[in-house]
Amino acid sequence: MPDAISGETPPGDSGPGPSHFVSSNVPDTSTPSTAAAASTESAVATRRAQDFGLATEVEALGQLPVDQMTLRDLLVQVATFAVRVIPGADGAGLTLSEAGLPDVIIKTTDFVEPIDTIQYGLGQGPCISAAAANTVMRSGSLRTDVRWPEFGPQAAALGVHSVLSLPLITDGKSLGAMNVYAHAPDSFDARAEMLGMSFAVPAAVTVRHAQILAQALRSAEHLQTAADAHACVAQAVGILRKRHRLSSEEGHSELARLAASASVELVDAARTVVEDAGQLPSAS
Repeated sequence: MPDAISGETPPGDSGPGPSHFVSSNVPDTSTPSTAAAASTESAVATRRAQDFGLATEVEALGQLPVDQMTLRDLLVQVATFAVRVIPGADGAGLTLSEAGLPDVIIKTTDFVEPIDTIQYGLGQGPCISAAAANTVMRSGSLRTDVRWPEFGPQAAALGVHSVLSLPLITDGKSLGAMNVYAHAPDSFDARAEMLGMSFAVPAAVTVRHAQILAQALRSAEHLQTAADAHACVAQAVGILRKRHRLSSEEGHSELARLAASASVELVDAARTVVEDAGQLPSAS
């Protein structure tokens, strides 16, 4: 290298050469990019965490005390688990349908209710489509999604731009669907869809078990109500027979006359007779 004062090259120094520097224009390909390696490791860690989260919530489904919960409370818990499982989710709703009964509609957070109200009011939306077609519906831009031209813009106006609707299917039959919502556009990718579908399968089984239990309880309550009504009528007829010295047939006829006169059901007339007599219906 030339001397800074004399400009001469000191002995033994042959000047700049390839052994003294590496051009910044030549990339170093001897080792993988540290940034790329870190990104790959992060992605793997994220997937492992998501898989663990899925396994954890599926296990939690199996531990729900179905026989100690109301159907509505259980549905809220199932939807809450779904929000935990699906990356990007801000809230969820779940709709359970049963022939002859009103739909049971729940939400995990307040912003979900007006969104679901809009789609059921319109008869158009991802949940309705998912339940009807027994297939997943995913959108990252509700405002412009041509599948739901009325619902989408109204949902977007309320700040919800992404949705993942998962049908709940057991034995080939649709029980309803879960709607998982996000405020940000393009919140749900194929990975989120896969996690949602994996969760929806055991979730549907849990929901079906709860539905069967609720049906059994309704049947038992109906039978109990019928038994209570029969006991009340029998007690009222006994009171009328004793009061007016009537036969069994005459007692029933008198109770029917009282019901018709008051324009009430037979059991209501019987209850009035029993109450007026200062007696309580016999325990069934």
